Amino acid sequence: MTGAKPRMSTMSTLAAAALSVSFVLGFAGFATAQEEWRTSSSLIDSTKYGEDFKHYDYVNPDAPKGGTFNSAVPGTFDSFNPFIVRGSPAAGLGSFGGDLYDTLMQQSTDEPGVSHALIADAFKYPEDYSSATYRINPDARWHDGEPITADDVVWSFEVLKENSPIYNRYFGNVTEAVALSEREVEFRFDQTGNRELPHIMGDLAVLPKHWWTGEDAQGRQRDITKPTLERPLGSGPYRIERARPGSEIVWTRVEDYWGADLPVNVGRHNFATKKYVYIQDENAAWQAFIKGGIEDVQIENSSRRWATEYNFPAFEAGDVIKKVFPTERAEPMQGFVMNQRLERFQDRRVRKALTLALDFETMNRTLFYGLNTRTDSYFENSELASSGLPEGKELEILEKYRDELPPELFTEEFKLPVYDSPQAERNYLREAVALMNEAGWEIRGRQMVNKETGEPFRIEFLGANPTSEIIAGSYIQSLRKIGIDASLRIVDPSQYVNRVRAFEFEMVTSQFAQSQSPGNEQRDFWSSAAADAPGSRNLMGIKNPVVDELVERVIFATDREDLVAATRALDRVLLWNYYVVPQWHRPEIWVAYWDKFGIPEPQPAYIGVDIDSWWILEDREEEIEEKIEASE
Repeated sequence: MTGAKPRMSTMSTLAAAALSVSFVLGFAGFATAQEEWRTSSSLIDSTKYGEDFKHYDYVNPDAPKGGTFNSAVPGTFDSFNPFIVRGSPAAGLGSFGGDLYDTLMQQSTDEPGVSHALIADAFKYPEDYSSATYRINPDARWHDGEPITADDVVWSFEVLKENSPIYNRYFGNVTEAVALSEREVEFRFDQTGNRELPHIMGDLAVLPKHWWTGEDAQGRQRDITKPTLERPLGSGPYRIERARPGSEIVWTRVEDYWGADLPVNVGRHNFATKKYVYIQDENAAWQAFIKGGIEDVQIENSSRRWATEYNFPAFEAGDVIKKVFPTERAEPMQGFVMNQRLERFQDRRVRKALTLALDFETMNRTLFYGLNTRTDSYFENSELASSGLPEGKELEILEKYRDELPPELFTEEFKLPVYDSPQAERNYLREAVALMNEAGWEIRGRQMVNKETGEPFRIEFLGANPTSEIIAGSYIQSLRKIGIDASLRIVDPSQYVNRVRAFEFEMVTSQFAQSQSPGNEQRDFWSSAAADAPGSRNLMGIKNPVVDELVERVIFATDREDLVAATRALDRVLLWNYYVVPQWHRPEIWVAYWDKFGIPEPQPAYIGVDIDSWWILEDREEEIEEKIEASE
């Protein structure tokens, strides 16, 4: 969410301003001299890179370019426009640029809360944080050679905020973008004191106004508000070479990419070609991986597969490698999401009862080979996670809402059930039944029904692949023990995405990933406004005034200590309201890959693995391809 040093070819441009440039911006530096051009910023600690920043520490700056990266993608696609709700965008595209579009700045791959210069070579802001001005690198170019201008930035901000639900909430307090010159853009805010706003403007994907407002080869006016299969003009390290809708998309490296020599790109984006082949489902993707030639890298999420299924010929021959990459990131909250837009999930006692019914210990032992760890915070594995009883500034924040919060939040440590014995199962399920009874439900003839209407309590779990059966199956059996009519429905990936996006589900597994510097994006996760906005990350449909105020408290934190206290308070309130049934995580990333890559080590612990820093070993690629052909 912050900015850093421009590429070496632009250093002469900044030489005259060198004395006024600040290379570090953290909470500790917010009160120092303002309105200075800053080429590096951090929301937590000072970035480790200074004026001599040439490339990330972990990359190989001399990595060779070439070869093909193959990937299998489940589902389908029908659009090259990733910024709108309509359509399914193709692999390689993303709401914040993907491989096609550069952003004003690039979030760091090896430091939390840090961003580095990309399209913008510097930014500044006034002391009250009422605006932010970004300066465009004079070398920034579109793939057609046209310069990226302030007009492009203004147009991008306006159309994305208007048409993208994500941008609309992320930049909700940004009232306008104004071109001060061909190279400078000022973003104006409707509030002061929001310390994160100047920095997150760097996440803006910049689009080519002259292309999107022009006509296609048939003379038809292009429309950013609609899906398209015309290959868009971009500015990033790759361009779309060819595509067959729903079948495959092939990206090629831009040889004259304007940003190739920027510190954030040196040693990265090494593959000459990225090829994505669409397949039916997760099992087909696994078969494609073990066969070879269709998928080169498997980011493994299945404990069962990791423990038992890496015994195929290519693995035994040493052509496929398994590797564990440790991470230092905040782990995402993964859990069963209850859709509170449905009346039966609106009672906190019901949600707590459903939480008590999940037997993680048995699932971990019998299904996951003991490899998972229970998640008990929305900010797991970080200083932002709540623990014990609230105290200090966190308690001070929560006291304001004491009458609106569960009383046990102040007197009990939040703990999830531990199924460590048969007696524990009986106790937790008995407590779950009692809570359901308090909420107006009772068991009649082994079925949980509404006391007044006799309507059965039903839950349909929505899934998109066979893994959903493994994750939900055991939980469904536990729910049936207390009379709940639980079932699983598997739909194709595209339908799954569209239904979740429109909140058309009863219960679904989802992840809520967090950074170590939470801010404006929290509105998209938990706010009442986001609950009614299709495509938001508030899948639960939370409409809680206390949560709304705590989100704002996080956004307007005065310093790091204040941010930590406010986030812990938010975490605690979310937990005690039982909005999701927490599942599990692993503090590492499991990766299996065909042995055709050069990999710089160690990989960045902050994100765990950066595949964009890998490169192809041409001799090994040829050898692997020959073996795959011989086995067919």
